[in-house]
This record gives sequence, C-alpha cells and structure tokens, in this order.
Amino acid sequence: MKDLEIILENKPGQLALMGEILGKNNVSLEGGGVFQNGEVSIAHFLVSEPDKAKELLAKAGIKVVKINEIIVQKLRQNVPGQLGLFCRRLADADVNILVQYSDHDRQLIVVTDDFEKGKAVSEQWMQEWWPS
Repeated sequence: MKDLEIILENKPGQLALMGEILGKNNVSLEGGGVFQNGEVSIAHFLVSEPDKAKELLAKAGIKVVKINEIIVQKLRQNVPGQLGLFCRRLADADVNILVQYSDHDRQLIVVTDDFEKGKAVSEQWMQEWWPS
C-alpha cells in the first residue's frame, strides 16, 4: 500500500469524479481524506496500485503530486493517549509527520519526512505494545 497525494479543484463533483474513475477501474481506496486549502483541495488516499491510480487520474486531468511510502501503525484503541504517545516517539526521534489518517481496519497511516527513521520507531513501538 502507498499514499497518493492528490490535488483536486475545490468545486462540486471533483471527489465524485476521482472516486468514479478509480472505482470503474477496480482501484480500491483503503483509507484517506480530503482537506480544503483555498482554491484546491488536498487529498490523501491509501491504495494498493498507486501507479495505476496515478495514470488513470492523470488521464482525467487530476494531478497526483506524489506517491508516498507509509507507516502502518496499530494503536490500542482501549488505551487513551495512544496517538499522542506514538507521535511523541516520532517527534523525539526528530521525525516529522506530514500526513496522518486511518485505514478501513482502524490502523493509523502515517507519512513522514524520514521513512526509515519513522519505520524504526514504529517497529520499536510494535515490540513494546504488541509483543508476540
């Protein structure tokens, strides 16, 4: 899975168009969101076929800015403060969070400015919170 960073015109029907194009071509969105930013909206969606999605959207005039590596993190939903604790770990490792959302399995999806360092923090977290 990868994160697609997409620029949509901030007008009615753009998200519908994006979803229709991907749906008609069997590209499933596994999580994400859209955020208004002036005259455009910035979308981030989790997909298993990012190159195919980028090509399909480009044909429709929808710009995919970037395909991002992701960190998939399980949090203990019954423990308050998990998001803050995990994000603090990243910050303490000097890893900046660029994007954060949830997937359809209630897992945290994170795009960072340093994927390798972020991945190492995530792996350590998993060992501590989800030991085998």
